[in-house]
Amino acid sequence: MSRRVVRQSKFRHVFGQAAKADQAYEDIRVSKVTWDSSFCAVNPKFLAIIVEAGGGGAFIVLPLAKTGRVDKNYPLVTGHTGPVLDIDWCPHNDNVIASASDDTTIMVWQIPDYTPVRNITEPVITLEGHSKRVGILSWHPTARNVLLSAGGDNVIIIWNVGTGEVLLSLDDMHPDVIHSVCWNSNGSLLATTCKDKTLRIIDPRKSQVVAERARPHEGARPLRAVFTADGKLLSTGFSRMSERQLALWDPNNFEEPVALQEMDTSNGVLLPFYDPDSSIVYLCGKGDSSIRYFEITDEPPFVHYLNTFGSKEPQRGMGFMPKRGLDVSKCEIARFYKLHERKCEPIIMTVPRKSDLFQDDLYPDTPGPEPALEAEEWLSGQDADPVLISLKDGYVPPKHRELRITKRNILDVHPPSGPRRSQSASEAPLLPLPSSTSQQQHTLETLLEEIKALRERVQAQEERITALENMLCELVDGTD
Repeated sequence: MSRRVVRQSKFRHVFGQAAKADQAYEDIRVSKVTWDSSFCAVNPKFLAIIVEAGGGGAFIVLPLAKTGRVDKNYPLVTGHTGPVLDIDWCPHNDNVIASASDDTTIMVWQIPDYTPVRNITEPVITLEGHSKRVGILSWHPTARNVLLSAGGDNVIIIWNVGTGEVLLSLDDMHPDVIHSVCWNSNGSLLATTCKDKTLRIIDPRKSQVVAERARPHEGARPLRAVFTADGKLLSTGFSRMSERQLALWDPNNFEEPVALQEMDTSNGVLLPFYDPDSSIVYLCGKGDSSIRYFEITDEPPFVHYLNTFGSKEPQRGMGFMPKRGLDVSKCEIARFYKLHERKCEPIIMTVPRKSDLFQDDLYPDTPGPEPALEAEEWLSGQDADPVLISLKDGYVPPKHRELRITKRNILDVHPPSGPRRSQSASEAPLLPLPSSTSQQQHTLETLLEEIKALRERVQAQEERITALENMLCELVDGTD
């Protein structure tokens, strides 16, 4: 008599649970734009959500602790002239977020640790290079200030946010609209999906397609793809019969998928959220009311269904917390921020354990906030794995760090030297300026910027004090 062997896995009993009502964020008018992005971005300090806004695009940034009802006059981040389509927090600075918009621009914002008194309208830098709307953003996982954007012009641009310059432009690789872009773990390769139904692996610094697979899923609906920790690819798409599918691919052999899971016939595009530390992929469909999750392993059948978290309300979008923002004392291995029509609800994924001690098998060292490379080093061909940190004593976000933009002065570029001519006394060479002059100029500009910022802050505080004094007067009058 054969006995069925149960697969051993510490993640077999992972369960999802919605946070209590007082831990949700209420009264948020989530954007109604028809675009297949997650509409939500979260890090250990802040929650950002794309919201409805008149006269342009906006998103709201809330400190994680500011749960409950959000005041309808709470300051927004506004600056785009068209709807915001995607937002992404910088992995190396928890106060920096990038936004992409229908107005063809990308804006990078510095979010203060204190709650601002009025809307944030001035980005640190605006990146202009796309000719159509920009719908996808993704920061480089290991290089400082490197940001990728993909637009409706079928172009991928990789920027150095620190200087505002284009590092690379990949404009001949996609014949149609790009649906998704994902970096691998060290940022040396990109995986892209496109409306032409092709899954591509691209080496951006060589500007070449390393591997590609036409029609990884037979259906007509959009595809999504993410890299796994060991360099394989997970793709979500639709079969010819409109069944939703999850496939695992080996880029060295793109003929057949390593594994293929078929699910239901719902028409929502599945957004995959992959956790490299536990090798679990969570699938969230827009318009679905559930999150399915699978474990990816090295032994057949390679993709193992774990469970489904179900709820009554459909999701408009989803935010995925980086591992360093989780509560390790409660064996929390993932946290989602589910967008409803008027609120955002945290959903916590937990591994049941009896011990209160730190579970090192659940929490291997994970990528921290320090970059491993500078933008110039990465562009020159260097690769480096993420700088890892331990979560044993919990993670404390570093203090506010300012994003410094250093734009190169095009006037400093010397003209090419022409043929040498004989010099007369009247054509004596100009004396070069001392090198310290440019340094002094840079220091002066920095000081002036800081003075301007301080002046604005003082003005804001004065307005706040005046408002508080008026409120106090009204209260005193009311008691009389």
